[in-house]
Amino acid sequence: MSATIHKVFEHLRGLASPEEFAGAVFKNAIPAAVPRANAHIHLPPNFSAFQSVQQAVDLAADQGVRALGVSNYYDFEVYSDFGWLAWQRGIFPLFGLEIIALLQDVQQAGILINDPGNPGRMYLCGKGIVRFTGLTPVAQDLIGWIRRSDSERMCKMVDLVESMFSKQGVKTDLSEAGIVEKIAEHTGASRDSIFLQERHIAQAFQEKFFSLVPPSERKENLSAILGISAQAAPEDRLRTQAEIRSALMKVGKPAFVTERFVDFDQAYRLVLELRGIPCYPTLADGAKPICAYEDPPQKLIETLSRHRIYCAEFIPIRNKPDVLQRYVRALRKEGIVIAGGTEHNTPDLLPLEPRCVEGLPVSEEVRAIFWEGACVIAAHQFLSLHGRPGYVDASGNLTGRFSSMEDRISFFARLGETIIDRHHARSVTERVTSNND
Repeated sequence: MSATIHKVFEHLRGLASPEEFAGAVFKNAIPAAVPRANAHIHLPPNFSAFQSVQQAVDLAADQGVRALGVSNYYDFEVYSDFGWLAWQRGIFPLFGLEIIALLQDVQQAGILINDPGNPGRMYLCGKGIVRFTGLTPVAQDLIGWIRRSDSERMCKMVDLVESMFSKQGVKTDLSEAGIVEKIAEHTGASRDSIFLQERHIAQAFQEKFFSLVPPSERKENLSAILGISAQAAPEDRLRTQAEIRSALMKVGKPAFVTERFVDFDQAYRLVLELRGIPCYPTLADGAKPICAYEDPPQKLIETLSRHRIYCAEFIPIRNKPDVLQRYVRALRKEGIVIAGGTEHNTPDLLPLEPRCVEGLPVSEEVRAIFWEGACVIAAHQFLSLHGRPGYVDASGNLTGRFSSMEDRISFFARLGETIIDRHHARSVTERVTSNND
């Protein structure tokens, strides 16, 4: 981890003391317009729509995003550049992670959680994490096991996909190490920070396939490799990648390798060890039908309560506006903090303000709730950097004494908004001073 992240943390800590901010919380005027926030994107070397951290931050600044959260898998090296560049553009950086856990009892019951294709598989996020270096032994063990298991699986999958291509006379000579090396060259990331995803593999084989096979022969060759009639047009790289992934790498396909996951308790513990807020990514009608774990909303609320999860998020591009509003309202009414994001973990370079399916806007009510959630996360992150309990403590328990969940969320949201405003103002001042010099 670069020393840059420590400069970012020093800046965030230096905005003011927790006591000073707490005293100013209810003195600030409520903004006339709700600022834009995005609490969940993926940055290279994760598979990402962005070519670089710089591109992501510049686009966020150009589009008026005031708080931006990154939720990468497995490694946080890129967070140094992200935090520093965000500071320079007046954007408050929210640090997070995403983990995949397996709930075996739910799997045995055949219940889908928030992965529409795999019963018992749960995506869990951590919001406002601040422990990137000096990891606890528990965190080191968990992250180490996740990284080793995933790397071993990706290596086997690359070898299997290569054999599928070679059998049909398209010898790519691709390997896990070679794909990692190419990503390192492209992104500038260190090899140790790169952990392959299925999309990385599909992209590498598509690019190699296009370099070896002329357009006039691609459809026939690809059909032979996939064992089905390829539908991608000869020049359609994205459709070709999708077909390679779905026909060869998914469950039951010839290059699929069984995944090994941490269980829920381990995933939850890892988020807390990194001093974050456990957060449930809600799929809602992103699956059709809606996953049984999430349907109806009240059932999901009760389940999250049992798991001591007090924060949820949505990626609205999956959702119809009315369904999104119904879920957000229901969860927020029960005192669950709500965040919104875009992921940007496909090649599509979407706008950074979350929008619903087909680009439809989210309602003003939901936008305000997303902003509120980003502010709560910012407050938690700031307090954690000062060694104070944030929204939840090291055991996952809610902190502080409040007369209601509404009062709790309101306090942390106003605290976070005050912090974000101070961060933005100081960034602007330093840029003006630097330009004058």
